[in-house]
This record gives sequence, structure tokens and C-alpha cells, in this order.
Amino acid sequence: MIALLTERRLTVAVAESLTGGLLVAELIRIPGASAVVLGGVVAYNTALKHSVLGVDAELLAEHGPVHPDVASQMATGVREVLAVDGRPADIGLSTTGVAGPGPQDGQPVGTVFLGLAIRDDVSSLRLSLDGDRQAIRSRVVYESLQQLKSALNAS
Repeated sequence: MIALLTERRLTVAVAESLTGGLLVAELIRIPGASAVVLGGVVAYNTALKHSVLGVDAELLAEHGPVHPDVASQMATGVREVLAVDGRPADIGLSTTGVAGPGPQDGQPVGTVFLGLAIRDDVSSLRLSLDGDRQAIRSRVVYESLQQLKSALNAS
């Protein structure tokens, strides 16, 4: 992943909720990551999704943090928040969902939304995962990287 981003001269910024930093940690585990990974924001508290990442407050009030539009807005927002020298990240990647142990805002455990913003192309992906808290969080990291890899291979 890091080699592909480096080859294409693309930068990535990460906004995480339920993964709590695991996704950006996985990205920077690879040598050379500093050339393409700008950083990560852990917006675990819902209010931070608005105040730090710019997610629409009305959207959060109406639907809560586990929603496809929240994931999309997190991915878009983190590109700007982690801009370097006024240049936003080329790619924003986000995670929001319910890892457990119980449901949140009416969403069952294992409901997850991944956000991906590559320049003006913004999308979200819904996952319905099984397992305990750690298994869900690990799977979200894996699926996020797969989503990014697929998008890069398609472009």
C-alpha cells in the first residue's frame, strides 16, 4: 500500500473513531510511510467529529455518529484538517461504527461505515461484522486498507 501511494505520489490522512488509531498505526508500520501518510485524527467522542473534522452537527444530532454520511464527511474533513503547507491530503480515509460490547444509537454491534475521499470522489461502505470488540476493530482496519487498495487499483 505504501509503495503504491509513493509510486503515485499520493498522500493520505486518516480519521478514526471505533478503530482508535489502529488504522493509522498499521499504515505507518511500513518503512517509508512518512513520505505519504500525513497523520491521523482519533475523533472517538461524537462532538469531535463536528468540532475537529467538520461533520455536520445536524447530521450527527439526527442520525448519530454511525452513518454513511458521517463516514464520508470524516474522510473529506480529515483531508483539510491535516493539510500540510496549505495542501490537503490527496486521500482521506475514515472509520466509524459500533465495536461493542453493546449497541450505540440504535445501531447493532458490528455496524461500521468506512469513508473514502480521493480528491472530489467521496464514498462510504457499510460493513456488518461479527465477533468481539477486538475482532471487529481488527477487521475494520483490514477492510479499510482493502477499500483503499481497490480504489487505487481502479484509478
